[in-house]
Amino acid sequence: MFKGKKVVLGITGGIAAYKAADLASWLTKNGADVHTAMTKNACEFITPLTLQSLTNRPVALDIFATGPYWQVVHIALVENADLMVIVPATANFIAKAANGIADDLLSSSLLAAVCPVVFVPAMNVNMYENPATQANIEILRNRGFAIIEPAVGRLACGTEGKGRLPEISVIQKAITEILLPKQDLLAKKVLITAGPTKEPIDPVRYITNRSSGKMGYAIAEAAKKRGAEVILVSGAVNLAPPLGVNFIPVETALEMRTKVFEQYNNVDVVIKAAAVADYAVACTAKEKIKKTDKRLVLELVKNPDILLELGELKQKQILVGFAAETNNLLEHALVKIKAKNLDMIVANDVSAEGAGFDCATNIVTMINKDGSMLELPKLSKAEVADAIWDRIITLPAWC
Repeated sequence: MFKGKKVVLGITGGIAAYKAADLASWLTKNGADVHTAMTKNACEFITPLTLQSLTNRPVALDIFATGPYWQVVHIALVENADLMVIVPATANFIAKAANGIADDLLSSSLLAAVCPVVFVPAMNVNMYENPATQANIEILRNRGFAIIEPAVGRLACGTEGKGRLPEISVIQKAITEILLPKQDLLAKKVLITAGPTKEPIDPVRYITNRSSGKMGYAIAEAAKKRGAEVILVSGAVNLAPPLGVNFIPVETALEMRTKVFEQYNNVDVVIKAAAVADYAVACTAKEKIKKTDKRLVLELVKNPDILLELGELKQKQILVGFAAETNNLLEHALVKIKAKNLDMIVANDVSAEGAGFDCATNIVTMINKDGSMLELPKLSKAEVADAIWDRIITLPAWC
């Protein structure tokens, strides 16, 4: 099932290194082109010959070796790779990766990799729970790397706790989801809004908010990967639009409203992840307002509630909103889902650590209009995006 897929398997020096042989065998049997790289310490636990025999390819060990046609080995290793998996990922290698250290073949290849990367930590429980290790894992997660949490159980050192390599089946599932993404949104057309709006005060100043657009862009990217035709209406953000989406940039709330309603009748799902300004300046100055010793008073007028209007006009569409709150999260979300005729709402406390604006992670609760809820732990925004689509396709209105 992985025919045509190039997978780089990185093995570091932990006792769980021997389990990487099972993973290499499974990938190869399923058609993947497996390229293995081992650290010097990994060779103390499992021999390169074992991996070479399982993958039918030489194992990369030496950063100063030359490849075929005089290739630079650590670059050629990850060139055109579809996935890189580090298993086991020791505390030492995680620390090096988090700090951009490239002092051997595997760490240098990691810096050169542009494909998805999965880390599978395995170590002593105290090493895993050490604040330094946790901070390094958080850095990697914030950079978009996937982290498979260790299992809890008896460890090689004789202690009990979190640090065991997860079952190979768990790693296989994660790999499969990356290499063979779901296509359950085929033939669906979806509209996603993202980012903040800007409401001008004068030609050089404006009112806005802290939204980075990362959540909305992750939702758009996930939908595209799962086969949907995606329209992304976005405020100004420092993000590149996902490949293959119909990207529509806007600035103000009124511009966003116009573009959303131009598309509304032709889409199956709308997800309003944008942070739309509730108010705009009543009278925008045509020239820059000069500073004086007097107070500056701005009159604000209410912007249209785009989500409310969409709910009032909803026919066949599934409508999903967001509730970004700082208090009484579920109470506010339940009021919003009813008042705006939503099929689902995604609620998050933006004051919580790991769930605020501009984070790479989020902590959300998804609520259906019947009141049923699903709380998610802190996940990357890409993982949250997939969870949102997983729930949408179970909604009664999906059919």
